[in-house]
Amino acid sequence: MIARLHLYLVDIAAAVVIGVLVAYAMVEQRDQPWWLVLPCAAAVALPVAVRRIWPVPVLAVTTAATTAVVIGQVLPTQALGAPTAAVCFALYTVAVERSRTWSLAGLVVAVVAISGVSGGEPENVLVVIAAMGAVWVIGYTTRMRRSFLERETSQRAEQALSDERLRIARELHDVVAHNLSLIAVQAANAAHVRSPEHAYEALDVISSTSRAALTEMRGLLGVLRSDADLAPSPGLDGLASLADRASLAGVRVSLEVRGDAAVPEGAGLSVYRIVQEALTNVVKHAAPASCTAVVSVTPESVRVEVTDDGPGVRELGEGHGLIGMRERVAVYGGTFSAGPGPDGGFRVVAELPIR
Repeated sequence: MIARLHLYLVDIAAAVVIGVLVAYAMVEQRDQPWWLVLPCAAAVALPVAVRRIWPVPVLAVTTAATTAVVIGQVLPTQALGAPTAAVCFALYTVAVERSRTWSLAGLVVAVVAISGVSGGEPENVLVVIAAMGAVWVIGYTTRMRRSFLERETSQRAEQALSDERLRIARELHDVVAHNLSLIAVQAANAAHVRSPEHAYEALDVISSTSRAALTEMRGLLGVLRSDADLAPSPGLDGLASLADRASLAGVRVSLEVRGDAAVPEGAGLSVYRIVQEALTNVVKHAAPASCTAVVSVTPESVRVEVTDDGPGVRELGEGHGLIGMRERVAVYGGTFSAGPGPDGGFRVVAELPIR
């Protein structure tokens, strides 16, 4: 708003300067009376002050007023410079704000009108054509540049929206895969145990896990709502709950977080999802097993290592789990490896630079 006001002030200043020059030429060279000078100068110059509001009418008024004061011999032909400047101001605005058809029509009308009252000398006509042609080219180029910037901004917004949707899809995959894996394991346990107490424990785990999954999914889908209250993204402080849920599914998890747990939100979310996916793989492929998850935080990076003592056989590169972990690490330019451990089992190692 303030920048727009500054532009209007510039236009007002330009109109005043042009008006003073036109009035001076009328008085100095024609010795016209002030009662005639003031309205004629105002008709030529004052429309420039509102050229951004009504560009086409301003061009029409300034062109007509300039033509009239010269034909009426109120302004001498040799003093056409200031009125032509007013016409050029208006023509530039039309070239910027209106379509090419309108701006070209305005250019032709202005050139014909001003050339017709310039005295008829070829050099005067060429000067008028060159000056107004240059003004039109500058204005039209400005219009094209603005249009290009608008398209680029729109494309960036669409790309940002696409990236956000992809992020939500990944988050939903991680949430659903992790929690449904726990639910499936507990449901299988409940179906095979003979003790009602163990069955009730399994059902309790299924109930709590499904509620947690629904809560997290609502939070992710709430991003798509304009009136959603966004909760903080999970980070390193949520790793303990992941370990507890995996333990309920039959995986003995030993979790250790070394260093300062305060990391950037994006990196913390990526670490959380990597550990979540790694524990999900242990539950799906190695349970019952023991698992060690170590998260080491330094000022330069976060290192995640998840190892288990299961059979150590995985289909690397299949499914979205390992691919998703690789992509999260690749965003930060880090390193990732997953495969059988040196002492058996399976090992996932990821390192994300944070500085």
